[in-house]
Amino acid sequence: MFRVMSSPDDIQRYDHICSRIDGALASAGRAPGSCQLIVVSKTQSADRLAPLVQARQIELGENYLSEALPKIEALPDSQIWHYIGAIQSNKTAPIAQHFDWVHTVDRTKIATRLNDQRPESLAPLEVLIQVNIDEEDSKAGCRPAEVNDLARHIEDLPRLRLRGLMSIPAANQQDPEAPHRALAALLETLKPHHPHASCLSMGMSGDLEPAIAAGATQVRIGTAIFGPRTKP
Repeated sequence: MFRVMSSPDDIQRYDHICSRIDGALASAGRAPGSCQLIVVSKTQSADRLAPLVQARQIELGENYLSEALPKIEALPDSQIWHYIGAIQSNKTAPIAQHFDWVHTVDRTKIATRLNDQRPESLAPLEVLIQVNIDEEDSKAGCRPAEVNDLARHIEDLPRLRLRGLMSIPAANQQDPEAPHRALAALLETLKPHHPHASCLSMGMSGDLEPAIAAGATQVRIGTAIFGPRTKP
């Protein structure tokens, strides 16, 4: 079973996160609206999400394909969906068919499969390269030194559009902005050769402000809206 809470509470917390984003942008001297909130809806049911979707124009991020597909079918066709979880090779076809954005492309094999399986009837799939910015052995994502080669590969795939970079920094950073600044600097090396690569997907409930200070254009927030998650 999924946790269910009252929809007014979810909407109130969503609005509070929007206020935090606005405040962080102002503190960083950035333009209002220059960082997008992606609502991370993993473990939340379509019934719980529906009032929030109806009340606010939101974009939803999902980590698990088997959980996401029923929600995509249940919620409005106009909803924008972001895939933000690890990608297995045998799951690329439904991801390519049902999502608008993929944040976790980290190797050429996955990029090629997403391209080949993206339906011609749909717009090119917006993709981000996931970077293991702290180079942790246990974490997904390509190494910073591998980003340029992967970006060149994606640029040659007509059904994909490279939009930027994504990362999940290690916890308990001495300087919370440091990994975000490193990802932002890496993006600057891509921009001259990849004109659509302007997005930085970084920052979650616990490090929203440092991420925005470093230049995040997308933050992925779930816990601060829905509360601590329980497994279905």
